[in-house]
Amino acid sequence: MQIGKGEVMAEDSNNNKKPLLRRLKDKYRLIIYNDDTFEEIWYMRLSRLNVLAVFGTGAILLIALVSLLIAYTPIREFIPGYPEGDMRRQLAENYAKLDSLEKELQLRGQYIDNIATIMAGGVPKEKTYSKDTTVEEQKVQFEKSKSDSILRKQIEKEEKYTLSLNYNEPSGRDLSQIHFFSPVNGMVTNSYNAKENHFGTDIVAGDNNVVVSTLEGTVTMANWTLKTGWVIQIQHENNLLTVYKHNAELLKEVGDHVKAGEAVAIIGNSGELTSGPHLHFELWHNGSPLDPEKYIVF
Repeated sequence: MQIGKGEVMAEDSNNNKKPLLRRLKDKYRLIIYNDDTFEEIWYMRLSRLNVLAVFGTGAILLIALVSLLIAYTPIREFIPGYPEGDMRRQLAENYAKLDSLEKELQLRGQYIDNIATIMAGGVPKEKTYSKDTTVEEQKVQFEKSKSDSILRKQIEKEEKYTLSLNYNEPSGRDLSQIHFFSPVNGMVTNSYNAKENHFGTDIVAGDNNVVVSTLEGTVTMANWTLKTGWVIQIQHENNLLTVYKHNAELLKEVGDHVKAGEAVAIIGNSGELTSGPHLHFELWHNGSPLDPEKYIVF
């Protein structure tokens, strides 16, 4: 039986007129024949909807599999632009170090600010802590014991760091009430001796140690002398004068106002009257030299 061309075209036209869903559900048979004997070996009934479902499911599974491989295996390191494992570990370590460094710099800055405040005669800011609302505060009353009272009286009598000097100043203020900063921390090698015309105290300290002003005042001299090298002289209140000799370098100039504890020079070994790196420090009051060791703890 032969089908004419017109009948085939009519059948195709009828198929095109079917709804899309019905056309997707139309069954087709996929048959595999032996090329020599034309024997049917295998066949499968399919529809367009089945084919779309199979390929769609396969594509979704393939995408999911590739995503899992990239996320949980080292294959992701082969993707261009993705950092290697060592690089990612280094980045994490650098981030942790940077965070620690920022905290350390913050603490260091706070420490320096507190030191500057103390040197200026102020009170450093204390850290503020938030109140723990989970703990109920209780008022505690302390009572002084007999041993505590005895110890307090003993300490008040000793007054290790309280300076005592029977001297009546025109300003009415006793020198023992003045807090002197130590110009440099070191060891005293030659004390004050007016009989030998040694009107100061020699202090030996490490190289490049900073020399600081004992009190607040104004620099009245800062120059070089043949015998005492680089010398700086500071005028203070109550007609007090301090002199710092044999410095390696001066940090202030004449007319500069300095605060107590502020750096004014670098300890050195300049001048003819010196036998090694040290500071010769003199304390004068009303034009008369004083023994620095009676007022300052070096």
